[in-house]
Amino acid sequence: MGYSMSREKKRARIRLLRNAVAVLFVLCAVLLIADIICMIILISGKGKSKDKATDTTIASTVLPTDTTDGSGTDASSEATDTSAQPGGVEVKEYLPQNDLAEAYWGPLPEVSEVKPVQHNEIHGIYIASCMHFEENLELAKNTDINAFVIDLKDEGGGVYFNTDNELAKSMNLWVEEGGEWKDKGAGSYVTGSYNLENVVQKCHENNIKVIGRIVCFNDPSMARNHPEMSIQDENGNSMHFNLEGKHQFLNPYDKRVWDFLIDLALEAIDKGVDEIQFDYVRFPTISTKKYNEKPYFGPEDTTPSRIDAINRFLQTARRRIQDPTGIPVTADVFGIILSSELDGKLIGQGWDTVGLTGIDSLCPMLYPSHYADNTQLNGKTFDYPDLYPHDVMYNALLAGKTAADQEGYATVRPYVQAFTATWVTHHLNYKVPEVKAQIQAIYDAGYDEWILWNAAANYTNRYE
Repeated sequence: MGYSMSREKKRARIRLLRNAVAVLFVLCAVLLIADIICMIILISGKGKSKDKATDTTIASTVLPTDTTDGSGTDASSEATDTSAQPGGVEVKEYLPQNDLAEAYWGPLPEVSEVKPVQHNEIHGIYIASCMHFEENLELAKNTDINAFVIDLKDEGGGVYFNTDNELAKSMNLWVEEGGEWKDKGAGSYVTGSYNLENVVQKCHENNIKVIGRIVCFNDPSMARNHPEMSIQDENGNSMHFNLEGKHQFLNPYDKRVWDFLIDLALEAIDKGVDEIQFDYVRFPTISTKKYNEKPYFGPEDTTPSRIDAINRFLQTARRRIQDPTGIPVTADVFGIILSSELDGKLIGQGWDTVGLTGIDSLCPMLYPSHYADNTQLNGKTFDYPDLYPHDVMYNALLAGKTAADQEGYATVRPYVQAFTATWVTHHLNYKVPEVKAQIQAIYDAGYDEWILWNAAANYTNRYE
């Protein structure tokens, strides 16, 4: 009996041991399956996070440097500003995506770094190619003038500063004399009227900002040197425009022209200028030397509007100049576009959109003498606008106020008439009271900045 019980106990212990092993095996299997499930969930979660990060990168990167050949044909594999590019950074664009512009010019340039724009609150004067420099320096010392607008390149004199730009140095200056255009010789397009570094140093020593003015598309000399870059008709003939001195005009659709202007600006920044101001950022008026001529920029259904062309140039200039350097880019525009959408379309300046190109400031030229008799501004009619310096300036600014109040719109910095328009039948002699009346109108309209314009840079008895 004792032996038999011993065998039963052994068998019971063996069964218990087997059951324990089975339970342990089941537990290990359950734990292994749980680990596998957790790993699957973790991997899946990482994949989703990676997808989200990729989506964010795609939406926030910008484009590589544009390599379009200037004819509107994209010569690169650039992405739009919603595609991922190594090293690109997010750049806010306030203008909506324009598929027609993308197809014509290719994507906007990539920006690898964006520096905060160094906005300057300007009370300035235009001094041409440093004319009356010492006198204007004294004026600035004794008034609130804090900036000089200096010509880097203008419509009649080529490039004034000591540039190293090879295209500029290769061109001849053409000057109209006695109703005929005369070639001033090889390399004459660069006059080197002043040394830009020296001018900048002198201005900075006196706390004066230097704004470099570059005339863009109104350049008869460059158009003669490079007719392929000028506005042409459908047969490739360079056109002449009656209301623009009967001369040729550079083509605002041509990216080769854009590149030349931007390169000059970047060189001037390297020499110390505090701001770049583009003038004649427009198309010529429509009257041509031969009335049956018509500009041709491409098939209507694939060619962006003139406003698109100007906006695209300014966006491109801003991305290549202002974004990477922090130096402000500004543009001069016709005063009439604040109150006339039709005029804006003809010259390619749309007040509603040009200020959304991301440039720092817009300078509307709101000279009372430039408005036609019986002009209506902001619901008021001015029989002889030059007689009303304050009211014309004030109401012109109010007419454009709604657009200028949009989010992302450029600072509005009007040009002020500091000259007497003797060619106008009913005109005033613009001296200190008339100039200050316009400045007061700018303040009354809610703006703070301004620039005085006198082509001869002579501000004696015009500001104090």
